[in-house]
Amino acid sequence: MTDFAVARRMMVEGQVRTNDVTDPRILAAMLDLERERFLPREQADLAYLDFDVPAGPPAPKGGRYLLKAMVLAKMVQAARIRETDLVLDVGCATGYSSALLARLARSVVSLEEDPSLAALAEANLAAANATVVRGPLVEGWPARAPYNVIFLNGASEIEPRALLGQLAADGRLVAIIGRAPTGRAMLYRCIAGDVSAWPVFDASAPVLPGFVAAPQFVF
Repeated sequence: MTDFAVARRMMVEGQVRTNDVTDPRILAAMLDLERERFLPREQADLAYLDFDVPAGPPAPKGGRYLLKAMVLAKMVQAARIRETDLVLDVGCATGYSSALLARLARSVVSLEEDPSLAALAEANLAAANATVVRGPLVEGWPARAPYNVIFLNGASEIEPRALLGQLAADGRLVAIIGRAPTGRAMLYRCIAGDVSAWPVFDASAPVLPGFVAAPQFVF
């Protein structure tokens, strides 16, 4: 039987801390959060392994995952979340990423378009300062905009323009752009109404629904 407390500590020490994640708030939150609680019971033993873990059964628009702990932690660290920030978590799945973000920010809006996953997220986040909303991921959630931070909980093959338009002044959006194995974590920042982007680190993740590039014809 898996000792989840030991596995969680090994994940933080072996996967996260050794990959230049130095923010003590992120490390403490990941040590405390029971990642296995956000997975189906039959998949709980996979919670602390070093890969993207399926958060539910395959779906027509693409399965949903908990991102690799290292990738998730480095993306969150790049966003430099403050205690006063309002965060939009796009594609929260069963809520693990939102639970982590909620430990760092003032409040989190957790967006999910899959009804069954949204219901699980609501149950998992009942005690957190996070509100689960349902709608197309690619459209974001303009009703609560602007956001200080937008976190894209997966990869995008396209520039997330609708989401960039929901950033506050000095707002940050962090996302993996591209399809494996050529993806890269990017940090977008809104300064004086203009958005600039910087590469953060090479990474890959499953592409989120709605963020797939249109097919291109080659003549």
